[in-house]
Amino acid sequence: MKVLANDGIAQSGVTVLENAGYEVILTTVAQSQLVDYINKNEINVLLVRSATTVRKDIIDNCKSLKIIGRGGVGMDNIDVEYAREKGIKVINTPAASSHSVAELVFGHLFGMARFLHNTNRDMPLEGDSNFKGLKKAAAKGVELKGKTLGVLGIGRIGQATAKVALGNGMKVVAYDPFIENVNLELEFFDGQTVNFDIKTISKEDVLKQADFITLHVPAQKEYVIGKEEFELMKEGVILVNSARGGVVDEVALVNAIDNGKVAKAALDVFENEPTPEIQLLMNPSLSLSPHIGAATGEAQDRIGTELASQIISILG
Repeated sequence: MKVLANDGIAQSGVTVLENAGYEVILTTVAQSQLVDYINKNEINVLLVRSATTVRKDIIDNCKSLKIIGRGGVGMDNIDVEYAREKGIKVINTPAASSHSVAELVFGHLFGMARFLHNTNRDMPLEGDSNFKGLKKAAAKGVELKGKTLGVLGIGRIGQATAKVALGNGMKVVAYDPFIENVNLELEFFDGQTVNFDIKTISKEDVLKQADFITLHVPAQKEYVIGKEEFELMKEGVILVNSARGGVVDEVALVNAIDNGKVAKAALDVFENEPTPEIQLLMNPSLSLSPHIGAATGEAQDRIGTELASQIISILG
């Protein structure tokens, strides 16, 4: 059996697959050449992340394919239902990167709360000539402890993010159309655990109550956060989107920043990836990262071994 990991896979996954007798190919094949490559090499399993799309052209024309795997959560770059109709198994790793994404969210939150996204830009330029000015500009930081985090989407990643919030002394309010309540178990280094029950409330109530808002929702046709949602938020709210580009209306976000409704926002994902709008890239109220939510060694190891285990379970 041959596995093409077109967007790469951690060595942990390669090792598991090779030990089970699979041939793992780590070549990155251009999108336009994928069909020919898969057919020429009789690829049985195609593994992708976000860089490669798997649409009907591949599904219809690659008869050797038995499994399509997505290293990560969202599968909007795969025609999932169509593939399954054609008898191809589609797998992903919904839990493997949850904590990595949660930590990135808080990396942005801590940074914005203390103006680090600005000082890291400005200190190299003005640190020797305008130290006091930069100090004054960053002097109105806030603590996260005691504040309210609004979580939109309390699935695996939302729950992991809520746990980090609780561990930092925050209150958590959450909205999810499919989940009524969750029990969160916080695990500590010495084996102690603490449990929290979170009962979901309406989206409107989350927006009205939250000092900080984080999104953990799948890609969808409509904006989850647009002009109307911004109007419901507290003055000076801070927002993070590490979910999917297109769930936040970026034009409405910039307007909300300009009128003071939103103090700051962090974006790890963008409507126009991989070429975000220049007005976002240059906005001093935005903390930005290039879609790296799952980009930790630990998450990639978990993703690799989880994909390998599923493949072996399906194909033997």
